[in-house]
Amino acid sequence: MTVVPKARFLVIPEVSSERRDYVPIGWLGPPTIPSNLLRVLLNATLSDFALITSRMHMAWLRNIGGRLKSDYRYSIGIVYNPYPWRQLDEAAETKLEKLAKTVLDARATLADLYDPDVMPDDLRKAHRALDEAVDRLYRKEPFASDRQRLEHLFGLYEKLTAPMLAAAAAKPKRGRKK
Repeated sequence: MTVVPKARFLVIPEVSSERRDYVPIGWLGPPTIPSNLLRVLLNATLSDFALITSRMHMAWLRNIGGRLKSDYRYSIGIVYNPYPWRQLDEAAETKLEKLAKTVLDARATLADLYDPDVMPDDLRKAHRALDEAVDRLYRKEPFASDRQRLEHLFGLYEKLTAPMLAAAAAKPKRGRKK
């Protein structure tokens, strides 16, 4: 089934180079019909863009997502849906929207801009500011590495899934009568 959006939409490439610190996520609009090689997020907000393009989400993708050869493979079922999303209050949403606009303003052509060897300083700086803001949504102390980010996300994921595991364990198992 082809998705034909009626308003601007966020696109996430299904596959992206492992060399990139950030997957080149962007906005498209009608009359563009997105390729089947893109994941489409309808009704996306600037804060959605901010969270998805953050280092926090990239750490999740690098470790949870699949691979095509060695490149990142973004999946709705494996990467997007199980990601431990944070609820945003109005202040956090406003801050993330402002930082997302800074990132968007700093980039021109995605492919070259996200090559780590030639990424412009203003774009790198904009991403670092966005990363700090998203990291603070998850905890007050800074993360020293993506490994710490991932460990924190796994802890949150475990809390999110614990009720489901408990409910599954509580169901009586049907066995054959002897």
